[in-house]
Amino acid sequence: MDVLLEQVGMGDALPATDAAFASGAATLVVIETEQRPTVLGLIAAGRMKPASGRVLLDGVDDRRDLHARVALVDAPRASDPDPAVSLAGAIAEELLFAGLPGDPRSVRGWAAQLGVLDALATAVADLAPATRTRVLVELAILRDGIEAVVLASPDRHGGDPHDWWALARSIADRGFAVLVLASPASERVLRAAGELDRLGTRGSPSGVSRTTGDHSAANRDQSASAPREVAA
Repeated sequence: MDVLLEQVGMGDALPATDAAFASGAATLVVIETEQRPTVLGLIAAGRMKPASGRVLLDGVDDRRDLHARVALVDAPRASDPDPAVSLAGAIAEELLFAGLPGDPRSVRGWAAQLGVLDALATAVADLAPATRTRVLVELAILRDGIEAVVLASPDRHGGDPHDWWALARSIADRGFAVLVLASPASERVLRAAGELDRLGTRGSPSGVSRTTGDHSAANRDQSASAPREVAA
């Protein structure tokens, strides 16, 4: 799938912005302020219609199809889990959302598969940033029909940007389209390490920074669900 955002905007909440993401590629968009990553994420995932500009999915303006195929992950005040809920509760919620059993035995099974069995009683807010992001992304791709992930502001939790960028690239290697919305500070860290220069180039004057790489077709046997998301 190919998703193209052309000069999408929501007034002061989001100035006109260009972006694109595609199957088998991880794309980084640099965006500032607390609110804008969520707004752009909602638009990119088909949850919100932009006030200006357009979003094309495989060349077609089809927000309903976009909504069905893109998971919006950990967007502040939109699809992020309650910070006080336990990891077990968060996993159960995501499994149910994906149409899978969310009973304690199933939760423990998925936790073991994800390597977080010992953290089930931990509040989501207290998880290590890399663990939180990895678990939410892996659960986000469980839902049937999901082909893309939009990850909003993973750097707001702290931690090392290389962790979530490596995760984004690994998910892209499995054939998914991945869009990460992050801060200029994170971009500087990744670029200083050659993570962006090695894969792509600076984006448009609207503030978009983009990296892409060609990868293999999806291997969906390795995971997947979408977190609690805002309806269109």
